[in-house]
Amino acid sequence: MGNGFGEKLRAERLERGLTQAELGKDLYSPSYISLLETGRREPTAEVIEELARRLELAPKALEAWSQPISVSDAEYVLAGLYARQAWDLRDYPLAASHAATAAQIALEGKNTSAWWNMTYMQAECLIKQGNWQQAEKIMQHLLEHPMATESVGLAVRARQMLAGIYQGQGQLSRAVDHAMEAVKLCAQLQKGSTLIIGAHRALIGALAESGRLDEAWKYCQDMNDQVDEHSMSQLAGEVAWVIGNVAFMRHDYPEGIKYHERAARMLSPANDIELWARFNKASAAVRLSSGIVEPETLSSIERAELALSIVGGNKTDQLEVAFIRARWLYLTGDIVAAVEKLREIHAERAALAKHTAGEVSLLLGKSLKAAGEAEEALVYLKEAQKAFSAAGAQDRVQQALDAVLEINLAQQRAAAAGKTG
Repeated sequence: MGNGFGEKLRAERLERGLTQAELGKDLYSPSYISLLETGRREPTAEVIEELARRLELAPKALEAWSQPISVSDAEYVLAGLYARQAWDLRDYPLAASHAATAAQIALEGKNTSAWWNMTYMQAECLIKQGNWQQAEKIMQHLLEHPMATESVGLAVRARQMLAGIYQGQGQLSRAVDHAMEAVKLCAQLQKGSTLIIGAHRALIGALAESGRLDEAWKYCQDMNDQVDEHSMSQLAGEVAWVIGNVAFMRHDYPEGIKYHERAARMLSPANDIELWARFNKASAAVRLSSGIVEPETLSSIERAELALSIVGGNKTDQLEVAFIRARWLYLTGDIVAAVEKLREIHAERAALAKHTAGEVSLLLGKSLKAAGEAEEALVYLKEAQKAFSAAGAQDRVQQALDAVLEINLAQQRAAAAGKTG
């Protein structure tokens, strides 16, 4: 068979960010996967078919794997490895460039499976840079490509990515629609597939942001059923993290704490510090949204700030972590510091999703109200109303409206008291 199979196996595995242990999970050892990738072990037809299924490859890709590696294949593998190295170094513009090069090589070589995967990676890099519209354009093209019709796995990946893109832009109803379609497609996949869990995460996140918490909780239970004793600890940790988020948002604090403590045990900064940073950011955010001001909440904020200082992160990441700190200041009564930080974040809110920008305006309005600046508070609260309405987050629209009505009522009472006085 030569070295072609091993090279392609390694490239496909790296494109999905899988370790050898994750790919071989409960059937093949990491050392066996390594032997395959280095060409020191010949795979049987059953092994090829099983690995292709785990990598969610289109059926036609199976035929190409047994062919000797060509010059164009070697160039593709090299460009793909450069893209992955740049990704690991968090140089996302460079990673996007290499991914685009690899995709072009694959396209010219009529390797549509490789083209699809590297184009997908290019979109991931664009998302990391906050270039939502270009990423959306690419993913819509991949979704409409015949390969996504032929392969359920590719269709799920495309729908899930689009759901994340629309949620990032604050288009929550469209995010829910794509994630819902991804979950429906997952009925055709084997239980425990990472794609099933990923699709559920996308749907849960979009539903929760839309205020549809009961629906989100139902899908949390469905997602939890996909995890068993054979699941990788990191994957199980991510599932616990998401379930804990929704529990906190539903004000079920014991469940939220239970699942987040489980996630903290399973997620390690040594394995993926960027994931660890996102977990701590999310944990702090949902705790604060639930009004939980305690030492563990502050520790989560500090861990998120520390991790972000190490991995860098884009402008959106930096603003979101700063907003969490601002919420802590507000809830702990340091209103002056909260207003100052919120003004800074608000000035750059264009880098945030619509619903997140709405949260900034809402909290700035509440902080100004607490500081006695009612007229200015009204400006930001009404701005929050519009942002939430544009994002389709109706429960948050009502919160902003309630805050406006409180100020108006207080002003009317003050005016009435002045007349009687």
